[in-house]
Amino acid sequence: MNTMAPPQPARPTPSTGLHVCRLQLPTGAAAAAEARRQLRAALSGWDIDVDHDVAVLLTSDLVTNAVRHEAGETVTLVITCSASQLRVEVHGTSCPPGQTGPPTDAEIWPGLILVAALSDEWGFYRTPAGKAVFFMLFPAPADSRVTGLAPSPYT
Repeated sequence: MNTMAPPQPARPTPSTGLHVCRLQLPTGAAAAAEARRQLRAALSGWDIDVDHDVAVLLTSDLVTNAVRHEAGETVTLVITCSASQLRVEVHGTSCPPGQTGPPTDAEIWPGLILVAALSDEWGFYRTPAGKAVFFMLFPAPADSRVTGLAPSPYT
């Protein structure tokens, strides 16, 4: 799938070591697959020790949810990474009806159950054009890592 705007190159900011990749995805059936591909490409070049399979799953979930509710023609995927965290945001023009603040545990939108369960942090914020939903993953301590698992069949 061709994105409507080429992704910005994933390169570190000289003073902070922060990696940033931003791209627009057309709202359509292939948006989540393109988001997964872009995230995998970004993570393969970045040195951050988070679970890549979880990052891909949650990115797919955010993009799918955004596309499902988006009134516009595109959503924006923003991936930022430093040595201490991975943050993925999806920006769109839709807003949850009547929602004025973050949902409580009882109000978690069905499309965000995985994000709430598997991310280290997540949330949303208003933007001038609509809203952005994000999740964050932090590196696991070295002594808590599981090794010897088979590769994911979903990659």
